[in-house]
Amino acid sequence: MIKIVIAEDQRMLLGALASLLDLEEDMKVVGRASNGEEAVMLVQQLKPDICIMDIEMPAMSGLEAAEAIKGSGCKVMILTTFARAGYFERALKSGVNAYLLKDSPSEELAISIRNVMAGRRMYAPELMDEAYGGGESNPLTQREKEVLGLIADGKNTKEIASQLYITTGTVRNYISVILDKLGVGNRIEAITRFKEKGWFK
Repeated sequence: MIKIVIAEDQRMLLGALASLLDLEEDMKVVGRASNGEEAVMLVQQLKPDICIMDIEMPAMSGLEAAEAIKGSGCKVMILTTFARAGYFERALKSGVNAYLLKDSPSEELAISIRNVMAGRRMYAPELMDEAYGGGESNPLTQREKEVLGLIADGKNTKEIASQLYITTGTVRNYISVILDKLGVGNRIEAITRFKEKGWFK
């Protein structure tokens, strides 16, 4: 049985992830943390096989927590919204075993956990492209492309949030990451840049 601790500051997502993994016959969620400090404490107490962590959490980030539990025998899987090369590089330095994005299909999570337990490392392909790919490729994740597509369709923040079942705060986060990645100042410029590059499918 694979024993799992999940660290995620969004309560609803934490509950959903735990329920999802508890359905797997070979997995059991033994602890839930709402920040990095709790995650480190639970890993020390419960000795799980793997800890699934978000990056941006109060008290201590997922990357700081990953560094803190390095060498404890517990494998670390980062599960985050942020496909940022800087985060990814730091995660690799912290020795994380997997770095996946929250917009990956849910069935991939259990498969990735089994792969990590078998000694493999699992990294989101778009991060590998960004970190190691030459040439200019589309820097946005699938979910960021969806958000930009909805902006291009004339949807406002509230409508995007409702259509993608996420909060308006999360939509605003996505938009700031999109503007940052595309090196533009506003939504109109982002759409123009994306079209110029031929990245709209």
